[in-house]
Amino acid sequence: MAEKIQEKSRVGKLLGSKTLQWGAGITATLVMILYSVSFFLDEPIRSFMENRINRNLKGYSARLQGAHFQLIGLTLTLKGVTLLQNAHPDPPVVSFPAIKATVHWREILSGKLVAEVVLTRPEINLNLIQLHSEATGTVPLKERGWQKALEEIYPLKFNTVTITDAKITYIDQDQKRPLVLSSFNLQATNIRNIHQPDQVYPSPFRLDTAIFGTGHGTVYGDANFLAEPHPGLKARFKLDKIPIDFFKPVIARANLAIDGGLLLASGEAEYAPKVKTTRLDNLTIQGMKIDYIHSRQTAGVEKKQAAVVKKTSRKLSNSNDILIRVDQLNLKRCTLGLMNEVKGKPYRVFLSDTDLQLSNFSNQFALGPAQLRLKARFMGSGNTKVTAQFRPEKSGPDLDLYVKIGETGLTSMNKLLRAYGNFDVSGGTFALVTELHIKDGRISGYIKPFFKDTKIYDRRTDKDQGLFHQAYEMMIGGVAQLLENRPHQEVATKADIKGRVANPETSTWQIVAELVKNAFFKAILPSFEKGLTGAAKR
Repeated sequence: MAEKIQEKSRVGKLLGSKTLQWGAGITATLVMILYSVSFFLDEPIRSFMENRINRNLKGYSARLQGAHFQLIGLTLTLKGVTLLQNAHPDPPVVSFPAIKATVHWREILSGKLVAEVVLTRPEINLNLIQLHSEATGTVPLKERGWQKALEEIYPLKFNTVTITDAKITYIDQDQKRPLVLSSFNLQATNIRNIHQPDQVYPSPFRLDTAIFGTGHGTVYGDANFLAEPHPGLKARFKLDKIPIDFFKPVIARANLAIDGGLLLASGEAEYAPKVKTTRLDNLTIQGMKIDYIHSRQTAGVEKKQAAVVKKTSRKLSNSNDILIRVDQLNLKRCTLGLMNEVKGKPYRVFLSDTDLQLSNFSNQFALGPAQLRLKARFMGSGNTKVTAQFRPEKSGPDLDLYVKIGETGLTSMNKLLRAYGNFDVSGGTFALVTELHIKDGRISGYIKPFFKDTKIYDRRTDKDQGLFHQAYEMMIGGVAQLLENRPHQEVATKADIKGRVANPETSTWQIVAELVKNAFFKAILPSFEKGLTGAAKR
């Protein structure tokens, strides 16, 4: 009896082993068949996918080099995907060496059937011509079919997106100076709001990238990718050692010339259908040289820019929909200049070694006044201090400004004196004090320059000038000596500023710039002009 039981056990084990072997063999065979079949499907899938993607695009077209669908694991891999703008196809807007989409198996445990996608080493190329074509096109960007085209890649909705080692290149007017973001990495999860659906921003994301070679940027926070009419996000950001020099081509369109400089910034932003806020904890620019360039050719552009600034300022000031706030803005070791390139009147005035601190700046009146403090050297020598307090414009510009410029070598201002007075100097110093107040549509204040030990005419430097010009400078020099206040030997005059703001919609800084410029040149020469008239009468 025992022997029969043992025999049956051996037979059972043998049959079980054979069954297991047969099952494993059948499974392996099916796997190999499915694996082989998947390769025969590559070309039909490639053609099918390319057609489905293109049927949703408007103004763009996609090219697909290859596709492979793994029946085991349900993974789809697209190779050599390029997206072209039909109007300007070179270069391609986007190139994807590989796009891999698969079932997000972990979420099956949550009862959700969704997908995850990985984009490996994509390259995004943009240039000014393509952007202009996009801006002037008749089809809005949101109707270009991007989202539908992306959804056609895989039958399931994307819940996780990962971008690794991307490169983004923008070329403005100068093709030799592209703006490049490299090593761009992004991961966004819970895109379909599977977890924490009651949260305003349920989807975590993180982005980091190298910026223009030496800089680095990080953005991290949460988003709602399903918000209507557009996605929303709330995130922190940090920028470190961004070389500003790379923005030359873009900044040049605002009549600005820059050289050098590094930018560091940190803060937070929230952008959603009902909320738009930006708060900079700190924005610091180090070692930048920047000049505003004025010429007859730029005059027309300046008027258009002023109109845009005015319109934007009025729109943003105390807006209920938009909050912009800068807790601390710093300029360190910067040079700020104004270049006049009008023919016959070339000059440059500048502040070197500029250290500026701007705090509590915002577009909201309720947040209180902003404070500005500046230390610099006017024309490289005159110790300069500026303090200002200004408030968001509730009913027009609202500002208190104090400026004090210490003794400045007058010879550094010769080009300025030639442009506005048709003479130059061989010695002396210049200083200035000004105070301006703008409130409730009214302006008050004064500007008072000081001249000391002025030497207008020098035979050694003016020997090549014409006879009449030499005589003119001699007369100006004589007048300056008559006006010197013994024993300090200073020439001082004062221009009072009082009246209403001519255009209440003009921005605060437009008004300040015009007032300082006009009052400065009206106050800098009256002493000479009045003295010259008096001398002529005598």
